Amino acid sequence: MKSRDNLNDYVAFVTVAREKSFTRAAAQLGVSQSALSHTIRGLESSLGVRLLTRTTRSVSPTDIGLRLLDSLSPRFEEISNEIAAIGDTLDKPAGTIRISATDYAIQTILWPRLGKVLKAYPDINIELINDYGLTDIVANRFDAGVRLGEQVTNGMISVRIGPDMRFIAVASPEYLGTHGIPATPHQLAMHRCINLRLPSHGGFYVWEFAKDGKEVKARVDGQVVFNSVYQVVDAAIDGYGIAHVPEDLVSEQIAQGTLQQVLDEWTPYWDGLHIFYSSRRQSSRAMNIVIDALRIKNA
Repeated sequence: MKSRDNLNDYVAFVTVAREKSFTRAAAQLGVSQSALSHTIRGLESSLGVRLLTRTTRSVSPTDIGLRLLDSLSPRFEEISNEIAAIGDTLDKPAGTIRISATDYAIQTILWPRLGKVLKAYPDINIELINDYGLTDIVANRFDAGVRLGEQVTNGMISVRIGPDMRFIAVASPEYLGTHGIPATPHQLAMHRCINLRLPSHGGFYVWEFAKDGKEVKARVDGQVVFNSVYQVVDAAIDGYGIAHVPEDLVSEQIAQGTLQQVLDEWTPYWDGLHIFYSSRRQSSRAMNIVIDALRIKNA
C-alpha cells in the first residue's frame, strides 16, 4: 500500500483529472507520459478502484475518481496557498498565477505589464492561457480571468485593466470597392464576413451594434473562420471580407489605408477589460502584485 503514503501519486491523479489528458498533465508535472501512466495504474491498483476512464481520445474521472478529485482539489489548493504565504512572510512573494484571457488581452495588456513583474519578482510564475470560451475560472482552477466588464460573472471581484473600448467593422478598400459599403448591420447579410469561432458553444462570435438606443446582433457568414482575432485582421487586410475587431488593434492599418472602417455610427463603446477572481479566493502577495501591475492607476 505504498501509494497510499505517496502524496505525489495523488498530485499526479488530480493533474490528469483536471487536464483530462495524460499528455498535458505530463508536461505540467515535468515527467514522461509513460511514467505518469504507470503512476496512475499503481495508485488504482493500491486503492483497488478505477479512478480514470481512458479512451483513445479522452481521459475523464470515474464517479469514484470525481469524488476523490472534489475532495483533494481544495486541500491541495490550501497547501499551495500556505506555501505561498510562507514565501510572503519571508518577503519573497512566490507562487504561480494562472490567468484565462483572449490572445488580444494577453498581447496588448497582460504580457506588456506582467513581463516587468517577472523580472522584479523571480519567484512569481505567470501562466497565461489563451481562451475565447468564457471559461468558468473556479471550475477550471484558474486564479483569475480577463473579460469585458459586462461579461464578468456575478459574485466575482473585478478590477479594471483597460479603458472603454469599441469593436469596429473593417474591410480592405479593395473588398469594399468590389462589394460595396454596408449602410446598416442588416446589410452584412449580403457581404462576406470573417467569423471568429467560440470554443465554449462551438458557435460564432455574434457582432453587436447599437444606434439611437436600438441594438442589433448580427450573425454573419463568410468564406473563412478563425479562432484568433489576429488571423481575422490578417484575412481582412487580404480582402476576404468584413471583420469585427477591437478598434485599437487596427488603428494603424486604418491610418495607413490598408483597412477602412464601416458602420461607424453603429459602433458603441463597451466597458473595458477587467481582471476578475473569486471573492472566496484567499489572497496572496503574488496575486496582489499581479493585480496591482495590471490595474489602471487612475481608475
